[in-house]
Amino acid sequence: MPDDIKRPGDVEEFSGLNRLFKSKAVQYIINLIDDGTFRDFFADWKWIFSFSRKYKWVIAFYTVLGIVSSSLGLLSSVISKYLVDIIVDKETGMLWVLIVSMIGSTVFSLVFSSLVSRYSAKLSIYVNNDIQAYIFDKIIDADWYELSKFSNGDLLNRFNSDVSTIASNAVSWLPSIVIALYNFIATFCVLFYYDHAMAFIALLSAPFLLLASRFLMRKNKEYRMKVLQMNSSLMTFEAETFYNIDTIKSFGVTGHYSKGMRDWQEKYKKVNLDYNMFSIKAGIFNNLLATMVYVVAFCYCLFALWTERITYGTMTLFLTQRSQLSSSFSSLVSIIPGMLNSSVSAHRIRELVELPRENHLTKESEAMAKAAEQGFEVRMTGVDFSYVEGEQVISGSDFVARPNEIVALVGPTGEGKTTLIRLILGLIHPGCGEVTLVDSQGNQVEINADTRRYFSYVPQGNTMISGTVAENLRMVKEDATDEEIIEALKIACAWDFVSKKEGGINGKLGERGKGFSGGQAQRIAIARAVLRDAPVLLLDEATSDLDIETERQVLRNIIRQRPNKTCIVTTHRPSVLNLCQRVYRVVDTHVTQLTEEESARMVMDF
Repeated sequence: MPDDIKRPGDVEEFSGLNRLFKSKAVQYIINLIDDGTFRDFFADWKWIFSFSRKYKWVIAFYTVLGIVSSSLGLLSSVISKYLVDIIVDKETGMLWVLIVSMIGSTVFSLVFSSLVSRYSAKLSIYVNNDIQAYIFDKIIDADWYELSKFSNGDLLNRFNSDVSTIASNAVSWLPSIVIALYNFIATFCVLFYYDHAMAFIALLSAPFLLLASRFLMRKNKEYRMKVLQMNSSLMTFEAETFYNIDTIKSFGVTGHYSKGMRDWQEKYKKVNLDYNMFSIKAGIFNNLLATMVYVVAFCYCLFALWTERITYGTMTLFLTQRSQLSSSFSSLVSIIPGMLNSSVSAHRIRELVELPRENHLTKESEAMAKAAEQGFEVRMTGVDFSYVEGEQVISGSDFVARPNEIVALVGPTGEGKTTLIRLILGLIHPGCGEVTLVDSQGNQVEINADTRRYFSYVPQGNTMISGTVAENLRMVKEDATDEEIIEALKIACAWDFVSKKEGGINGKLGERGKGFSGGQAQRIAIARAVLRDAPVLLLDEATSDLDIETERQVLRNIIRQRPNKTCIVTTHRPSVLNLCQRVYRVVDTHVTQLTEEESARMVMDF
């Protein structure tokens, strides 16, 4: 073999303790172990443990309860051994004492087991709520663009299924290990006390299970990840289908989506059945191993009984506790799949937690509050932006909107109008240039997550939530009075139709504003922005479903409501351009201000 071809045992350097021994064989084994599986596993569990740490005293109490319950169960088995011997030998002197003791220990064991189960359920709920609240806050504060790379179905699956998996193990994993280890040691000691050989026979399965555990860990993690990814994909399909049910029905493509659902179900079935088959094979292996050990133990007990080395009671104890010893060891081993599942779920959640945070300039943004009554100027200078490197959306562009102005953004669909709105809101950030909020004194702050308090925003599309009209408006101002809500609806030209609905402002809206037309839902959304009464109002195609006269009336009402308000409108419709102080056009990545003649020509062309 040529010298430059490496064999499997060849290594480049020695690591860890092997730096002392410098053994290639040892290093080869270390390299096989250090393939990332255990490193990721410990990193994930370190993260999980940060949640359960706050419950350490309760977990300790839970562990003590488990140990006491196990001890009582073991004591009950020992008592039963003596009961069998007493009955076989017809020695009734201690019979009633032993019966009472066994009943007592059994009852106590049941009580303690119930307490353990109760505490486990409570702690799982507490930890689940803690993790969900923590993850929810992280998702809400994650960078918008990075978060948008995850589908809604995937986010929901991670937020619910993965968190539930972690919560069910975060509290119980340490007590389960301690209790199972205690059971294993205590049972081994009891068997060893009565018969050394029997104790070691019961341990026959241990080495094989340990050797198989690494393979099972790796394969279980692979299958678990595939199952979770498939669940996310299926949930995304379901969420998108139900969200767009009106469109699907309107196009008459329900059959296409029914077929799509069955295709996803087929994929889901295959992935889950593959996982199930792996679990079955692993279970068969473990059961065969347990059966072989049982046969050896049973034959040994028969031999010991035949040679009068043990009594019938001792044989009963051996067989039950041999099973208990194997069960304890299996419990220790079976903890691994549960911990692996939690590790996979934790890894998926950590991907959300570790997303970049939004840019916050809290102190600087709060300092602008004093000048809010005089209004703010929104200024963009030399801005470049691209979602994907090399594909410019905005290039070297300037923009300004001042208090008491309506400024329009026009241009073809997909040219960057909504991108400009996102830049103004601080959802995305320029690669070059700056976007700032400027007060009447010339003080300015870079647009960030904390400057959004100074904006009211009406996005494209239907943004209504299920509930009442009042609840939809109060989401931006919780303490708003009914009078304030009605006034906002009047400014948005929405009060006329809301007042005629049963219940008025307390009338119910269905999901996504069902019960109202598209134009009515838009006006309620505008009323919500008016109620917020922020210095800057952003309308992103927010009047597209209104007739021209209503559109103009709404904009006039908004300016009258607060003379110092800065209003920025994106539109395809030049019908409101004669209300605007300035008009900007977005074409070929450039934002340019139109002259009065160009604006007038657009209105005339329309």
